Amino acid sequence: MNVLHLNSGTETGGGMYHILSLLNQLKNWSNVTLGVFTEGELAVRARNLGISVQVFHQRTRLDFSVVKRVSHFIDSHHIDILHTHGPRANFIASLLKKERNYEWFVTVHSNPNHDFLHQGIKGKFFTYLNVRAIKAADHIVAISERFQEDLINKGIDAQKIHVILNGINFDIEPEYMYRREDFGLSSDHFVVLMIARLEPVKSHETAFLAIKELQKHYRNLVLLLAGDGSRRNELENFVRDEGLEENVMFLGQRDDVNELLPLCDITVLTSKSESFPLVLLESARAKKPVITTDVGGVRKLIPNEQYGYIIAVGDYQNLADKIRKMILLKNNGKLEQMGERLYHHARKHFSEKIFGKSVLKIYQTVFEKQKTNSG
Repeated sequence: MNVLHLNSGTETGGGMYHILSLLNQLKNWSNVTLGVFTEGELAVRARNLGISVQVFHQRTRLDFSVVKRVSHFIDSHHIDILHTHGPRANFIASLLKKERNYEWFVTVHSNPNHDFLHQGIKGKFFTYLNVRAIKAADHIVAISERFQEDLINKGIDAQKIHVILNGINFDIEPEYMYRREDFGLSSDHFVVLMIARLEPVKSHETAFLAIKELQKHYRNLVLLLAGDGSRRNELENFVRDEGLEENVMFLGQRDDVNELLPLCDITVLTSKSESFPLVLLESARAKKPVITTDVGGVRKLIPNEQYGYIIAVGDYQNLADKIRKMILLKNNGKLEQMGERLYHHARKHFSEKIFGKSVLKIYQTVFEKQKTNSG
C-alpha cells in the first residue's frame, strides 16, 4: 500500500506532532511518504525519524503549478491513498483530477471555522475553500466526536467520517532536567504551565484573568507560557496593563516541552476550540494534572474530577477556583496522586501505537475495497 501524506510544511505545534506521530507508526506497516510544499521543521523532524519526505517546492501560496507536480508524483509512485492535513493541502488536493485511482483522506485537526479567525474577508474566503475541499474528500478523519458533529452539521455525509483520537509515545523521557532556579523559581512557587501558540483561538486572556483573581492570595503563583505567535506583543501588553508581570513569564517557542513539564505543578489549556489536544497527553505522560476548557475530546481523557478539571470556554473565575483546588491538593500531598491516575488512564487508551493502528485499519478496509472494485 503506497500512501502520500500532504501538508504545507509550515505546520507547528500539535498538528506537526500529530503528523509525525502517525507517520512514525505507519512507516512500519506501509510505504508512506510525507509531501510538503516547503522545507521546514516538519520535514527536518520527519527525516530524523526515518520518514521519506518529498518537497514539492511551492514558490508562493498562489503557485498552482504545484498541483501538476503532486499529480505526477501520485501517478509515478502508484499512490493508493492521499491523506491531507491543513487548509492549503486540502485545497491543493481538491484541484487534482476528478477521476483518480486513489482514495483521498482529510484529517480535520481543528474546527474549520477557527482556522482563519480575525482575518476578515480573506479569512472567510479561505474558510469557505477549506470546508468545500473537506466535503469533496472520500474520507474524513475527525480527531474528536465533537468535530464529527460539527462536520455533520456542515452537511458532510456521516458515512465519510471516522473518529480517531490522538495518541503519543509514553516511553519518551526528558533528555535533561531543568532546575526551577534556572527560571528564577523556587520550590515554594506553584507553577502553572500553558503550552499554546499565541493565537486568538487559544484565549490566553482566560488564564491571565484567572491568575489576576488569585494574585493577591497566592503571591508565589506563576504562569509559564511556552509558545509564540502573532499576538505576542498584544498579550505582553495585556499582562503589563493588568499588573501581572511578576506572575506571568513568556518563554517563547520551545523545543524542550518534555524538559519543561517536570518544572510545573499543573498545566492549563484555555482554548476556544481543539480536537484532542496533544499537549494534554504530554502533560499526562509527565504525570502532571491538567485544567482544560471543554473542547474537542477532552472528556475522553478526563472522565471525572479524579483525573483533572474541565471548565467552560472563557470561564476564568472557574479556572481560578480550580487552580485554587489544585494548590490545596498540593498542600495536602494529594496532587501527585491525580497526576498518576491521569498517566495510567492515558497510557492505557491513547498510545501512539493504538492511534497508528486505528488509522491503518481504515486504510486497509478502503484498500481492500478498492482492489475488489478494480478487479
